[in-house]
Amino acid sequence: MEKQQLLLLVFAGLLGAVTQTDLYGKVFVFPKETKTAHVVLKLRLEQPLQNIVVCLRYFTDLARPYSLFSYATKAQDNEILLFKPRPGELSLYIGWEQVTFKVPEKTGASPKWEHICSSWESATGVAELWVNGIPLPRKGLKKDYSIGAEGVIVLGQEQDSPGGGFDLNQSFVGELTDVYMWDTLLSRDEVRFVMHNSIQPHHILDWRNLSYEIKGYVVIKPSLFSVY
Repeated sequence: MEKQQLLLLVFAGLLGAVTQTDLYGKVFVFPKETKTAHVVLKLRLEQPLQNIVVCLRYFTDLARPYSLFSYATKAQDNEILLFKPRPGELSLYIGWEQVTFKVPEKTGASPKWEHICSSWESATGVAELWVNGIPLPRKGLKKDYSIGAEGVIVLGQEQDSPGGGFDLNQSFVGELTDVYMWDTLLSRDEVRFVMHNSIQPHHILDWRNLSYEIKGYVVIKPSLFSVY
């Protein structure tokens, strides 16, 4: 039954159809560098956001810049962007403004899975980044800003316009899984629960009930990550 479900998911992806399903234990594989392959996450934000938390898990051996999570509106292409400009850094964009966190890189010859949670609070402008359950020094940007509604969320590419404007040299190559989003802030303990796949309630984007559309060469496969 699981094999049949996986084949149906892959087939739906090849057709570019919108699918809604529980992706627990599965990953999006972006197998090669391309300016077309991406996944659109179907989330209808009808009201501006004052707080956000985005969490995801990824696996890559890329050393060049790449996008992990991109939310663009007609007014602002980098409304929310999680972007890796180079090894040892990760940038959060809110309304085009950015802060860059210094991220300790894991040592060893082989690439490792990384879990990140990034949050931003409008009332204070404070941004946080947690890497594998460990918080980095907090930064600030866009105090009192509101994140625009009715945008497009894309995995695998950085948007220069809603759903498009992709750059081959910013594309993601690797694996993505466990993508969640909240419009409320999470506590320290809640972030650590999320890292271990004990998902906190009230999320607005749910990997366990995800509506998405695959475009281009992206494949759904069982996860090789040991948390499962």
